[in-house]
Amino acid sequence: MNKFVTSVKNFLVSEDGPTAVEYAIMLALIVIVCIGAVQSIGKSANAKFGSANTALNL
Repeated sequence: MNKFVTSVKNFLVSEDGPTAVEYAIMLALIVIVCIGAVQSIGKSANAKFGSANTALNL
């Protein structure tokens, strides 16, 4: 039991947990920004291909 209490104390004192949470939050924000960028580029490319399609069909 003493070993368990010691390991819990060490876990609470160490900064590995908060650091992992910070990295997870940064990763989530990076993923959100990347998804937004890909959507924006996709919409722009779709508009360009649509105008090229319209020009070629005439």
